[in-house]
Amino acid sequence: MKNLLFGFLFSVNCLFVAGQAAPIELSGSVKGKENGKKVPLVGANVYWAGTQVGTVTDLDGKFTISSSGVNKKLVISYIGYQSDTLSIRKNDFLDVVLSEEQLDEVVVAGRKAGSHLSRMDPILSQKITGAELCKAACCNLSESFETNASVDVSYSDAATGAKQIQLLGLSGNYVQMLTENMPNFRGLATAYGLGYIPGAWMSSIQISKGTSTVINGFEALTGQINVEYKKPVNSEKFFINLFGNSTGRAEGNVNGSIHINDKLSTAILSHYSTDTRVVDDNGDHFRDEPNMRQFNFMNRWNYNNHNGFTAQLGIKIIDEERMGGHIDFDNSQPSASLYGINIDTKRYEGFAKAGYVFDDDLTSIGLVANVSRHEQDAFYGLKTYDASQNSAYANLIFQSYIGNENNKFSTGASIQADFYRENLKQDFQTPDPAQVFDTDEVVPGAFFQYSYNIPDKLTLIAGIRADYHNEYGAFVTPRVHFKYNLDEKTTLRTSAGIGYRTAKVLAENNYLLASSRKIYVADGLDQEKAWNYGANITRYFDIAARELMVNVEYYRTDFVNQVVVDMDKDVHEIHFYNLDGKSYANNFQVEAKYELIKGLDLTGAWRYNDVKATINGELQDRPFISKYKGLANLSYATPLNKWQFDFTTQFNGSGRLPETASNPEDYQRSDKFDPYQVMNAQVTKFYRKWNVYVGVENIGNYTQDNPIIAADDPFGNYFDSSMIWGPVMGRRFYFGLRFSIDRD
Repeated sequence: MKNLLFGFLFSVNCLFVAGQAAPIELSGSVKGKENGKKVPLVGANVYWAGTQVGTVTDLDGKFTISSSGVNKKLVISYIGYQSDTLSIRKNDFLDVVLSEEQLDEVVVAGRKAGSHLSRMDPILSQKITGAELCKAACCNLSESFETNASVDVSYSDAATGAKQIQLLGLSGNYVQMLTENMPNFRGLATAYGLGYIPGAWMSSIQISKGTSTVINGFEALTGQINVEYKKPVNSEKFFINLFGNSTGRAEGNVNGSIHINDKLSTAILSHYSTDTRVVDDNGDHFRDEPNMRQFNFMNRWNYNNHNGFTAQLGIKIIDEERMGGHIDFDNSQPSASLYGINIDTKRYEGFAKAGYVFDDDLTSIGLVANVSRHEQDAFYGLKTYDASQNSAYANLIFQSYIGNENNKFSTGASIQADFYRENLKQDFQTPDPAQVFDTDEVVPGAFFQYSYNIPDKLTLIAGIRADYHNEYGAFVTPRVHFKYNLDEKTTLRTSAGIGYRTAKVLAENNYLLASSRKIYVADGLDQEKAWNYGANITRYFDIAARELMVNVEYYRTDFVNQVVVDMDKDVHEIHFYNLDGKSYANNFQVEAKYELIKGLDLTGAWRYNDVKATINGELQDRPFISKYKGLANLSYATPLNKWQFDFTTQFNGSGRLPETASNPEDYQRSDKFDPYQVMNAQVTKFYRKWNVYVGVENIGNYTQDNPIIAADDPFGNYFDSSMIWGPVMGRRFYFGLRFSIDRD
């Protein structure tokens, strides 16, 4: 049955694809005239008149926006230029040139920030544009959040190089990861998936907090992160990015796109990276980070008949090997004499989108689908873990309106299927058989969502979906979002809803195998379930002819069911079991953005986390989570954007650590970690078609002391590389260059 289902979805995927709630996309560029020359306008506002659907232009002044279905008036605005309203009849590429405003008074116009809180979206969402991604090294998705106040990224352990994100004080397992609005990087890809998207491939990242809409599924307990890849219709004709750093990391990215005719275009994105140097700055004879080699390739096609129908099709291939452990280990087979880690990953993806807007321009239908095959062969010292995962997803969406364009609805059906094959052997030297964790998960569902809008005043989104899990049975997901403009400068948002997810404890946490701890998984793990409630208020102030943005938010996540990861019960063990008691997360954040002087942007934020769970029978702070975080980012661009200087500092508060008091004294650790600070800086020089950049990460060279417990006895009973709360790598210098031939 599962093979037939997987084959059917693969066939569907190869034939059709669609945009998210509105399947048709419109692309274009926005320019302005400076000294008689046309220059791209970064961060120009692009939105459908009278709706909440909008976007901003990227570093090259380009944009992609979903069709509004019922509204064909597109508004484009930018500070210091006259706004323009266009009547859209076809989905052709738009080349818009705005005229400067002719005013009696002086108009002070500053550059747009690289990240933006959406003024129109009823869900609190932030868009990270290409301009923001260029403020730091940003070699992959995991390094894209260094200047972001909401998302934390850190190493999961000191041996494998696995990274995890935190949003609203909880781990990335509770964040729904999307690529172009399709769920991705689930299960086996959780631990290392943040490294599977090269920075040079991304056009933007959208971060939304709290419960999402029901269109993309029943997950997203704390939020969504959606990555938009560069698209053939508006990406560069040719792009190359070269990067290297002081620890021996080197990478290259080459992208290209071709417009075959006015309807068909294609793009190729390629990436290769390698770490050639063994680094052991703390002298414990273990690599501070693994040596890696990754090859990454994508080919995508776009078709637009300019008569209502669009389609996209793409494939992606990843081949990665990471080797860690003792500095003298250099083998693809486990050893009983030198502690080694080797993780060999091969991943294959295919995706498709298709959508059609009917002749009356009021109704649209679309389909999105993707499939993936993930293979991972790994060993961690004496432990071996071999696993595979086949996943398939399809979502059919119909959108229209009731009476008028202020009353819209979206409805449809979806299916998510995951097939896992996992084999764990805790000591490869013994004849004992491997533990087998094979699971099949098939979840069909249907949804309905209603949106009510009073233009420029109020938006209400209410949705419900019903799904059927082959193991857990039927369940219902209600969600609601509300946005109200108190005045033209003040916006209030609230949200509430429930989310579900199935924990794949080994697939999602296999980095924990890099220790001597034994793994115990309880029988009958429940489906995780949590309510999320949130509210925020955003206020814009006019100060000295510039705009100050202040956002204040609060979110709470309450777990009804949760799979607890218990490292406190026994220092030699890790237990996974169902929650028996309370588990919750309170998250409060204040963020402000302001242009201090012309060309100098400041972002400042402070966040407080109160995250507790019943672990080992006691309600206590969840480990490895800082109580607070502060961030300050300064970005200065000289006139005409010839030079750019970026500086970011992060302040991380203290937090709890799992109990190690039963270890011998030399292998004990404190029950909490101290506050620490990390600083990064970068300088970029821009030329007409290329730019060069140099930077330094972790300027203060702050690292966690003795990150690996019992590194001198890795095959003993106390070895543990999972007690990571701070930086593992010290100061690193890097350099790079980017060259592009843009489209006219």
